[in-house]
Amino acid sequence: MRDACEVAVVGGGPVGLYLGLLLAHAGVDVRVLERRAAVSPHSRAVGLHPPALEAFDELDGLGHTLAQQGVRIRRGVVRGPSRTLGELSFAGTSATHPYVLALPQRQTETVLEQALCARNPDALTRGVEVTALVDRGVEAQLTVQGEGRTRQLHARYVVAADGRRSAVRDAAGLPFPGHTYPMTYLMGDFPDTTAYGTDAAITLSAGGVVESFPLPGGLRRWVAQTPALVAQPQAHQLTRLLADRTGLHVPAGECTMLSAFEVRRHLAPRFRAGRILLAGDAAHEVSPIGGQGMNLGWLDARDLAPRLVAALQGDTGPLDGYGRARRHSAARAARQAELNMWLARPLHGAEGRWRERMMAGLLASPASRLLARAFTMRGR
Repeated sequence: MRDACEVAVVGGGPVGLYLGLLLAHAGVDVRVLERRAAVSPHSRAVGLHPPALEAFDELDGLGHTLAQQGVRIRRGVVRGPSRTLGELSFAGTSATHPYVLALPQRQTETVLEQALCARNPDALTRGVEVTALVDRGVEAQLTVQGEGRTRQLHARYVVAADGRRSAVRDAAGLPFPGHTYPMTYLMGDFPDTTAYGTDAAITLSAGGVVESFPLPGGLRRWVAQTPALVAQPQAHQLTRLLADRTGLHVPAGECTMLSAFEVRRHLAPRFRAGRILLAGDAAHEVSPIGGQGMNLGWLDARDLAPRLVAALQGDTGPLDGYGRARRHSAARAARQAELNMWLARPLHGAEGRWRERMMAGLLASPASRLLARAFTMRGR
């Protein structure tokens, strides 16, 4: 790692890698600093939406490269307690990628890392941590610890892509207001024993929603709402919920990933402080229900990269405008996620029956096309 660069990206997850790749393609001297020594085997995010895939295609057809490795979900089936309420088709949401691509985050990160290293083998440094950051006005100075020593790295701009607990955001003095929702969920990956094939499936019930998505390798991801956060989740707890709410029996002993989680909403009031900028979960956090968070971060990066290139060339005007449109997109995504969670609440009493009828009516009407566009993040 050299002691100076034009842009330092802190965080080598999916957003940091993509931003680094965009900047490297533009000829920028970029350094992506990642604390993890390797890509994490744990994949929480699995959904790639059409706008992100279209953006990836601008980099030597990378969206199609990813699409070859994932499962193309072209429709979602919505079930009620006793009947199928309808389906949501993603046909027409994109000329090139009319689907949601299911691909585990670890595989997506691997493809992005390979593309970045092919473009600039020195761009990514793993196993290092930024322990201090000072904006000196004409440049930013980072203290980087790792590889057995501590170094000073000087950068004209620094981008925080280090997640919702961003140390860079804290060092810049940028607040991160938000709150935690009362909804909690249990998530796991199992061999796909259903007849859904490449369809996503959502089941509404009195106990709470169950969502499932096909994954590569003959797996299926299941997400079930729980009454409270499960402290020490066990696979049989999830499979019991699935059996009770869907009537489907999933082999608990063949679970390959299990996680309990709660959902939060946070949004930084601004995405820039001097030479420090925010992208991805460091800038905003939305509910994972709907799979928008990672994709929002990629669209942040796509918006930010040309602004940084212009600033490095002496035109800081575009960079001054960074954040306004992206904050608006994040707020819209948060509202969409809240709507998703509201529609999927447990079906109780008259209100639950009304919500079930409303969902069936929407899916059978021309409004379903608008729902498909919203679900696939058109306009984000």
